[in-house]
Amino acid sequence: MSEDRWKQLTDWPLTAAAVVFLGVYTWIVLAQPGGTAARIGDAVLWGTWLAFALDYAVRWYLGRPRWRWFVRHLYEFAIVALPMLRPLRVLRLLTMVGVLQRSVGGALRGRVIAYTAGSTLLLIFVASLAMLDTERHAPGANITTFPDALWWSVTTVTTVGYGDYTPVTNTGRLVALGLMLGGIALLGVVTATLASWIIQRVAEEDEASQSATRAQVTELTAQIAAMRTEFGARYDPNTERTQPP
Repeated sequence: MSEDRWKQLTDWPLTAAAVVFLGVYTWIVLAQPGGTAARIGDAVLWGTWLAFALDYAVRWYLGRPRWRWFVRHLYEFAIVALPMLRPLRVLRLLTMVGVLQRSVGGALRGRVIAYTAGSTLLLIFVASLAMLDTERHAPGANITTFPDALWWSVTTVTTVGYGDYTPVTNTGRLVALGLMLGGIALLGVVTATLASWIIQRVAEEDEASQSATRAQVTELTAQIAAMRTEFGARYDPNTERTQPP
């Protein structure tokens, strides 16, 4: 079996597992269940983690050469190794990508914009959950509710950083570091996409202006040629005079 065939067979099951993981993780962080409910939630999270780990192992085994595949898919390793990043597979559910692709004719820029928007929203949401889960019971923590965590994530990912909410644990600082790096990368994608759009529009307008100029030059050349032809037809070389029209 090839890696592409394996991905075709497991794409939707892994997407469903990602949705289940994100839903259960959100429920655990916000509802804080205890007893049997908490154990069931943990079992579901471990089950989805094992599904992603198995998918990674199989694709690594099918990849050739394996060491090069591993280097090219380091982000996949991070998704499997870091539980906070596993829900990123839910981005496959962004059906707006398909709608946008049909509306813009499959333009790469349209897919980048849709992916960036979805990635930003999901990154903010997951970072808020992770920060709340980490900081809520820490001594001296000021991020103790989900709205506080969400506000912190928005100000951090947009590089505003008011400083009214800050992590006090090492794990929280690692979450903040990941969010800052992700925010910079996503803003860079948005800036680059906008710049390329502006450059394309300027190039299109310049091309249209040059086309109009070429058309005018062509028209003037044709008019001059017609005038020369008409002048030559009325010119009498014997009298060196022009015949009246």
